[in-house]
Amino acid sequence: MRRLFKRRPGKIPGFPLTMGITVTYLGLIVLIPLAGLVLKTANLSWSQFWATITDDRVTASLRLSIGASLAAATINLFFGFMAAWVLVRYPFPGRKIVDALVDLPFAMPTAVSGIALTALYARNGWLGGPLSHVGIDGAFSRFGIVIALTFIGLPFVVRTLQPALSDLDAEIEEAAASLGAGRLQTVGRVVVPAVLPALLAGFAMAFARAVGEYGSVVFISGNMPMKTEITPLLIVTKLEQYDVAGATSIALTLLGFSFTMLLVVNGIQVWNTARTRA
Repeated sequence: MRRLFKRRPGKIPGFPLTMGITVTYLGLIVLIPLAGLVLKTANLSWSQFWATITDDRVTASLRLSIGASLAAATINLFFGFMAAWVLVRYPFPGRKIVDALVDLPFAMPTAVSGIALTALYARNGWLGGPLSHVGIDGAFSRFGIVIALTFIGLPFVVRTLQPALSDLDAEIEEAAASLGAGRLQTVGRVVVPAVLPALLAGFAMAFARAVGEYGSVVFISGNMPMKTEITPLLIVTKLEQYDVAGATSIALTLLGFSFTMLLVVNGIQVWNTARTRA
C-alpha cells in the first residue's frame, strides 16, 4: 500500500484538482463559446450557410481580411526578426526604452491605435501627406489596413523570437564566421534554422491576431463595402441587423481559416523538429 501512495519525486501534488480546474476554466472561456457558435450556425441549412458565406460582399471581405493579415504577418516576420536580433545581440543606449516600445501595441486600446494611425496616415497627416504626393493613399485604403495589422502584430513575433535568440549561443555564429561563412550565410544557414520554430509560432500568432482585429482597423479602413470592408466589421453589421445566424456563419468561416493556418504552421514545426533530430 505504501508503494501505491508513495509520492513520486519531481511531481507537483494536487494534479487531479488543478487539472479539473484547468479543464473547467478552458471549457467556460473557450469551448462553450465556440460550441455556441457552432450550434447557432447549425440552425441554418447547408444551402443557407453556403449562400451566406459565398455572398459577394462576404467573399470580398474574407479575401481582404485574410490577404491583409498574411501580408502584415509576413512583414512582421522579417522586421520582427531584425528587431528581436538587435534587442538581443547588440547593447546600445536606450535599449530598454526600445524594448518597452515593442509592447506598446499590447498596452494601447485598439481604438486609440486606430485613431492615431488614421490621423498619421490621412492625406493631411505627417506621413499620409508625403505618401499622397507619390500617389499612395495611406488611410482609408487597403494599404492602411495592412499598416494597422502590422502595428498590432509586431509584438507577437518579437516576443516569441527573443527567448530563442537568447538561448542561441553566439559562439555558433563565430564558428560559422571562422569557417568562411559570410553574414548572410550565417543568418540563413545557422541562425534562421535554429529559431525557425519560434519564427513560425510568432508568424502564426500575428496572423491569427490580425484576422480577428477590429478596433484598430475600423477607423483607418474607411469601411467601404467590396473595397475596404473587413470581415469582423461585416460580422458586427450582421449583428446590428439581427442576423445572428448569418454573423455566426461568417465568424465560423473565419475561425476555420485561422485554425487551418495554425494547424499548418504547427505541422511545419513538427516536421522541422523531426528533420533536425534526424
